[in-house]
Amino acid sequence: MKQAIQLTLSAVVLAVTVGCASTAGSPAASAEHSVDFPDMGEAWLKNGTFVDVEQLRRIGPGMTKNQVRELISYPHFSEGLFGPREWNYIFNFRTGKGHEFITCQYMVHFDKDMKSQDFHWKGTDCEAMLKPPAPVAMAMPAPAPAPVMQKRVTLSADALFAFDRSATNDMLPKGRAELDELARALHQQGVEVQSLQITGHADRLGSQPYNQELALRRASTVRDYLKASGLRVPMHVGSSGAREPVTVNCKGTARTPELIACLQPDRRVVVDITGQAASK
Repeated sequence: MKQAIQLTLSAVVLAVTVGCASTAGSPAASAEHSVDFPDMGEAWLKNGTFVDVEQLRRIGPGMTKNQVRELISYPHFSEGLFGPREWNYIFNFRTGKGHEFITCQYMVHFDKDMKSQDFHWKGTDCEAMLKPPAPVAMAMPAPAPAPVMQKRVTLSADALFAFDRSATNDMLPKGRAELDELARALHQQGVEVQSLQITGHADRLGSQPYNQELALRRASTVRDYLKASGLRVPMHVGSSGAREPVTVNCKGTARTPELIACLQPDRRVVVDITGQAASK
């Protein structure tokens, strides 16, 4: 009797052992899960939800079910009670065209430890809805224009020309040196010269028409000299004759050496320079 009982127990143990090994090695336990989306008509929330895209972008591998639920709520299908490893959703996305939207199915699959493992979309356009919008190219503001530069250079006519003369051949060495220096300054980097206004002035000695013409000839000679130096900007010439004197204490009308010397500042050529700082 005792021997029969021992044989029976051994048979039971062997049967249990064989049964457990068969379950652990069954094809169902080792096969990869399939991606079969359920019919949307089977969902308990048939119209789905308008999901927060930013929340959906935060879904990733290794999240618990509670963490997934916190971001995108409960699945929209009845997935079962005993540790389902697949959650299915129906999401709606606005297309940006009025009230138009598209509807997509979304699947979260969990591994054996119930951590999110992989994710699947049904519909070619659905996963693209998670991509961040392309950055909008911002139009660069136009650079502020460089400030306009105004500068006046006054040249002594007595230094430029022999007395009562106006032609290039009448220019004195000192006058040529002054114009050469002015041309170099106008060619310098950092300044973009736009135009020159060259105005001749005379003293009050002599007739008004004569002084007007003399001052104009001197301004024209200065213009031509600067052009010959290679300066290529618009140049305008003019004459103020004796109408704009700068002296106030020169007395008398007789053409004496003293009066001629006193009136020297009135005999001049003024160059008004308009330009801008060169753009970098």
